[in-house]
This record gives sequence, C-alpha cells and structure tokens, in this order.
Amino acid sequence: MTDESQPKVMGTETEFGITVLNQADFNPVAGASTLVNSYAGKRARIKWSSDEESPGRDARGFGYDLTPAFDLESGLVNVVLGNGARFYVDHAHPEYSSPESADPLEAALYDKAGEVILARAVTAAQELLEQGQRFIIHKNNSDGKGNSYGAHENYLISRALPFGQVVQHLTGFFVTRQIFTGSGKVGAENGRPDVDFQISQRADFFEEEVGLETTLKRPIINTRDEPHADPSKYRRLHVIIGDATMSEVQTFVKLAATTAVLHAIEDDALPEALVIANPVDAVWQISHDPTLRTTIDMEDGRSMTALEAQWQYLEWVGKYVSKSPYAELFRDAMTMWEEILADLEKGPMRTADRLDWTAKQRILEGYRSRDDLEWDDPKLRLLDLQYHDVAQRRGLYNRLAAAGRMRRLFTDAQIDAAVRLPPEGTRAYFRGKCVTRFGDALVAANWDSLVFDIGEESLRRVPMMEPLRGGKDRVGALLDRVETPAELLQALGGNDD
Repeated sequence: MTDESQPKVMGTETEFGITVLNQADFNPVAGASTLVNSYAGKRARIKWSSDEESPGRDARGFGYDLTPAFDLESGLVNVVLGNGARFYVDHAHPEYSSPESADPLEAALYDKAGEVILARAVTAAQELLEQGQRFIIHKNNSDGKGNSYGAHENYLISRALPFGQVVQHLTGFFVTRQIFTGSGKVGAENGRPDVDFQISQRADFFEEEVGLETTLKRPIINTRDEPHADPSKYRRLHVIIGDATMSEVQTFVKLAATTAVLHAIEDDALPEALVIANPVDAVWQISHDPTLRTTIDMEDGRSMTALEAQWQYLEWVGKYVSKSPYAELFRDAMTMWEEILADLEKGPMRTADRLDWTAKQRILEGYRSRDDLEWDDPKLRLLDLQYHDVAQRRGLYNRLAAAGRMRRLFTDAQIDAAVRLPPEGTRAYFRGKCVTRFGDALVAANWDSLVFDIGEESLRRVPMMEPLRGGKDRVGALLDRVETPAELLQALGGNDD
C-alpha cells in the first residue's frame, strides 16, 4: 500500500516478424540489420550502453545479475531516433522500443508510429535487394512454426508497492484482458489442443505464473526488476503477456485499462483479488474460445467467464478513477473499455471495427464462406499473416482502416509527427532533440543516460534517472539557446564518464 499512486510513465517494445520474399538463403539477423541501417529518418547510430542494465535482477529479491552480457547483435545495429525511440536488432528481429510517454493515449500514438517507421525502413532497404525480392514485415507474434516473439508493455510503478500485491491483482486481470487485447490466430501451437481460430497469438506460449524468463517458460507475471530510472523510487513492470495490436483503439484501451488498474492497486482501491485456480491453463482456454463462453474456476470455488471478470475489473476501477485525480485522464478510455465489453457480450463481431481478433475473424469467415475453405487451408494462414503486414497497400488491417472499417484515434498527420518528434512531457524529449541536433556527438546511450564525445580527453555522460524530467517545459528553452553539444553540457554541468 502507498500513500498515493504516482503518475505512470509507459512505453511499448515490439519485435517485428521479418522475411525477404524470393530470397532462398534469407538470414533474419542480416535482414533485420539491413532494415535498421536503412532507415532514413533522424537518428544516431550509437552503442547501446549496458553498463547500468541488469536484466537478471528479480523483483522477488533473488537472481541478481549485476554484470549483464553485452548483446553483440544489438550493439552493432542500434539507433536512437529523433522521436526518442530505440530501433535495433534483437537477435533475429527488428525491434522498435517506443519513447517514454506520460499517458496511455500518447503511448498508443508512439506505438503506431513504430509501424510507420518499419514501413519506411522497408521502402529505403528495397533498393538493396535483387529484382523480384521484397522485404515483408509483420507486426505479429508468431511465425506459425512454433516460434513466438514479443510485444511488451512497460509501466513504472512505485517501489513502495509490495510486488506480491502486483502478482495477486494483475494475474487475473492479465489472463482475462486478452478478450480485448488479442490479435487473433488460426490454429494452436506449443503443444496446446487443436483449435480452428483463437483470440490471442501469444496465449499458447505461457507456461508459468510468475518468473524472470521472457523467451522460455514464459510467465504471466514477469519479475524483471530493471527500472531504467531511480531504483529507490521506481519499479518497471515488464509485461510480456499480450499481443502486438494494429488497432489504435485496442492499443489505447489495453494501455489505459492496465494503467488504471495499476493506479488502483497502488492506492489499495481494489476490494479483493480475482484469483484463478489454474491461471496458466486459463490463458489458453480463454483464448481458444472466441464465443467467450468458457468458464474459469476461481480459487474461492466460483466459476466465471473472462468477460464477467473484466466487467468486475471495470466496475472496481471505474469507481476508483471517478474519485481520483486521474478522472479526466481516463474518461475516454473507461468509456471505450465499457463499450467494448458491452458489444462483446451482445456478440463479438460487433467489435470488428475496434478489435484485431474479431476484425480478422470476420475476414477469414468471409473467405471460408466464399471459397468453401477448411480452417487448415494455407490460404487462411496467409490471410492471417497478411493482416499484420505494415505495408499500407498490402496489410489487411491497413486496408480496413483506409476504407473506414476500423475506428481510428489518430490522423495520419499526428502519426507522422510522432515518427519525427519526441513526446514533450518526459526525458524522451531531451533524448530525441539531442539526436536530432547533436547526433554526431552521441557515442552511447541507454534509457537513463546519454554519452557525448565533444573532443575532450574524457567522454561526458548526462544522467537522466527521473523520467518525468527532461521534458519541453524543463529543457526546451535551454535546447533552443545552445548551439553546440559543448554548450549544452556546460549549461547542464554534465559529469565526466
């Protein structure tokens, strides 16, 4: 329990699927490297510093790893963008990590900007391919061959909040929220029972309730304790259970609902925890039933559907938010959350203008009816994948959105601005502006610092341990005033590194 809930800083990390059409010897690492290096927007190619990162540190108080190994692939192909984001190679995938945002709507906007950045990188890289070859990039979570890649969310929460309370309240929320966060998938993977179509792309891959892993034995609650901020004040909640979502409404509600629940947990405002008897099985069982009728056994002997559980969370969080300082911040999100649940209750297809999984299901059912296809027909799997193509003309989601069949929250102009410009309320503003103006002098970075080479004997490091500092209100005038990185560091009183 805390005295009051602190403002939330958040962002997303998306690993994109990648292939090159008609390239027999396709190497995903080489392809991802080519893609990142081809991006023509404002950027600084730098070493991503792991000096202060501890991916092995566990929120449960054990498993500390204070000297993480440097990832050669990521370090060699890594850029920080003018919008404050990180664009790099994560093993075999191009990954976009959005800049820190101060509210869920802004975070959803910068997540969408990542799709445009990938699409523009594809266009720039195309000239490097042979005739007949083409990069194809998907914002999805599964290659259909048993491999899953992540779409992670990050939220800074209070260090004073006992992690046990996070686990107690969020497990049931995460297991059941997939009814409005899933992006849909044909078939099952990872040894789960056969199914024609399911709600979530990631559900089959979760095997533990709580744990530190992200690629093996994936847990519902990830315990990585790596705040990228003042560790005495913040804990970063690293959320790995969730799909990469194309729908702007869906991404916004996913981020906003989770943020609102976190505020309520910090203020001890949830009257009880919905404890699922077997949450790991419940994840795939809920996902495997697009009718939403599957009931899940609770630890107290009750049974409830995922939809019933989400109605309960909405009621609790709605009461809390209405009396909190965040009422205006969450007003639209609470309305959208409620409307989605109401329409899912009336019939899931009523949400096909807002949710990826129902939009995709409608498309696939249409093709099945028209061409008399079975669910295991390769054409349906191809359509499943094509929904997530970031290319404007090929991606089925993008074609739906262009035709006005998916509700949007952002204009093309707003998304383009988010591609180029950083959020103004967090340290991402300082990072992004430094990339744009002084990129040649940047030699290394991580989320909480920048390292400059201004020709002196020692490099100069600028710490950024407080995510809510470094915004336009604090450093905008300073950045407008200085002409060189040396002047900037002198004005800041930067430390030697």
